[in-house]
Amino acid sequence: MYEDVEVRQVLGNTLDKIMEKDDRIVVLDADLAKANGTISLREKYPERAFDIGIAEQNMTSVAAGMAAYGMIPFIGTFTPFASRRICDQITISVCYANRNVKILGTDPGIAAELNGGTHMSFEDIGVLRSIPNIVIYEVVDAVQLEKALPKIINYEGPVYIRMFRKVAPVVFDENYEFDLFKADLIKEGADVSIFATGIMVKEAIEAEKILRQENINAEVINIHTIKPIDREAVIKSAQKTGAVVTCENHNIIGGLRSAVAEVLIEENPVPVKTIGIKDHFGEVGFTPYLLEKYGMTKEHIVKAAKEVISKKSGCMV
Repeated sequence: MYEDVEVRQVLGNTLDKIMEKDDRIVVLDADLAKANGTISLREKYPERAFDIGIAEQNMTSVAAGMAAYGMIPFIGTFTPFASRRICDQITISVCYANRNVKILGTDPGIAAELNGGTHMSFEDIGVLRSIPNIVIYEVVDAVQLEKALPKIINYEGPVYIRMFRKVAPVVFDENYEFDLFKADLIKEGADVSIFATGIMVKEAIEAEKILRQENINAEVINIHTIKPIDREAVIKSAQKTGAVVTCENHNIIGGLRSAVAEVLIEENPVPVKTIGIKDHFGEVGFTPYLLEKYGMTKEHIVKAAKEVISKKSGCMV
């Protein structure tokens, strides 16, 4: 059902259903409603869906004001403009004031593809994770997004949604149950823990299959909420396997790797290897090329898993 459905289509359809039942929901776009899949909402809800134009900072301030009067604003633009461009407005107008604003950033990391380095936000999680009061959630597939949106809107407080907007590999089925604050155990294992988020979840699942053929039993966990991270899931898995690989479509500084390592340093130090952007800016290219370019394919995950397993005995705990 979801194999050929763009995530942005599910975004628009799900918001439509929610807006029909809850007139507090308003949608603000920064001239990207068509790109992000919310253009139809303007026709159906002309008094609750607006184009603010290429003025993302103003859009955020407008949303904060609306939230102060009991509305639930949902603002959307490409990831770099939904994070670094509006960082001050998120910090002061939204998070400091603890306003109930939902922030959508689309085409995260290498998903920006042909828009190139200026649009490839490899730092958005790191930037926003250091701001109090904000929840950071990364979409895995269309199934999860459909389940997640109602719970995100019902959560009282700022939420940043990091979303791949086109057709994403399907990971979950219709029986999947979403918990905003709990990680998803996708495959149990005993030799190495693979923590992944976003588009890297599918790569981690494929890497596990290769490792299984080589008699390596990998545990795969989807960390869809990076802040607050599910500490219990991280600790429990690391205690069992004694070795960790993190996989993210983000700079390895400040994102999933940093969040996982912060937990492990305090609770259960084990060897950690990282798959992600090694502190570089992006470049023009399609996703398969960029995954290879930045060392983020299933084969790279397999190699990292073997390396980290080999370090188990030498780890100082």
